[in-house]
Amino acid sequence: MKVLDLKCSHDHRFEGWFASTEEFESQLSRKLIACPVCAATDVSRMPSAPRLNLSSARGEAAPPAHPAPNAPQAAAVPEAAALQARALKFMRELIEKTENVGERFAEEARRIHYNEAPARNIRGVTTPEDAHALLEEGIDVMPLPVPDALKEPLQ
Repeated sequence: MKVLDLKCSHDHRFEGWFASTEEFESQLSRKLIACPVCAATDVSRMPSAPRLNLSSARGEAAPPAHPAPNAPQAAAVPEAAALQARALKFMRELIEKTENVGERFAEEARRIHYNEAPARNIRGVTTPEDAHALLEEGIDVMPLPVPDALKEPLQ
């Protein structure tokens, strides 16, 4: 089993498990690999190197290598992955706990604000101009782009 570090054209990083490198190439060419964040199928393999334990002829451990100049960036990758995972978890919870009113978002937000509809958490789509008008009316709204991959049930 090959575990490969991948990234999409939007620089979302994730890993994929494949039976072989040839299987990865086959799935990649057929656009079967999609980013779990944005569903982009323009995916590339990230360079990675296994850790090598080298020893001298006398059986002594090799001297530790000096950290590369970009070592802080390498350490930041797990932090970025953890942040991305928390953001995805938040978005999934938000989707589960809100009603999707679609294109009627501005209208429904006003109806709720003016007690013409039952109070509830909603989400939907509106123009930047309508969102600004809602804010001017004192209606709290927050734009939050949701990746397409989260808009449908996960398999």
